Amino acid sequence: MTPYPDHLPEPVTVLSGDVALPGILTLPPTPQGVVLFAHGSGSSRLSRRNRLVADALVAANLGTLLFDLLTETEERDRGNVFDVELLSTRLRGATDWIAARPACAGLALGYFGASTGAAAALVAAAVPHGRVEAVVSRGGRPDLAGEYLPLVRVPTLLIVGGADVPVIALNRAAYESLGGVKQLVIVPGATHLFEEPGALDAVARHAAQWFGQYLGARRDHAGAPGGRAERHDVT
Repeated sequence: MTPYPDHLPEPVTVLSGDVALPGILTLPPTPQGVVLFAHGSGSSRLSRRNRLVADALVAANLGTLLFDLLTETEERDRGNVFDVELLSTRLRGATDWIAARPACAGLALGYFGASTGAAAALVAAAVPHGRVEAVVSRGGRPDLAGEYLPLVRVPTLLIVGGADVPVIALNRAAYESLGGVKQLVIVPGATHLFEEPGALDAVARHAAQWFGQYLGARRDHAGAPGGRAERHDVT
């Protein structure tokens, strides 16, 4: 799927704290919201898998920001790739940066996280009264968010491959700890990277539906007493 001509990607420099990070921002003419991508270990803003999902979100009238969470120097230290606190801090900084851009002012924001990036997205989303309104995890490690999981009150969708058995178990356990509206989707036959025919298309479809439902809704879905919690396994 290719963005429409008026949805051309724009190279940007994302400022997070005192660090400048390369990114790609794509905005439809009148976006419903903007989704920030938090990639996993060994990936980058150029990830083919994330770009496929990003293209689907743009086609669904959502802006996307793909950016590198670490500098080239930081990436050489493998410990940084699994430093969820560091990654979540970078993601929060990028969230403030995108919210301050005139073209994005007032837009609803969401996170799409993969692998360790999913944990970073959940930790970043756990901030009380934060800017983010929905989270989607693809083949993620939400368990690495640990004690932050009950603090996540925004609607959260966990997508896991049906053949990714160890990660299914980790996601089921994390699901039980999450606060607020939540859903678990298992894509039949998909492995961890969703490389099987149609697997990434399924991820993109579920993500677009989730963000379309919750971004900009401005409703009380924050998981206060009486908040709705859902579970839906596709097998």
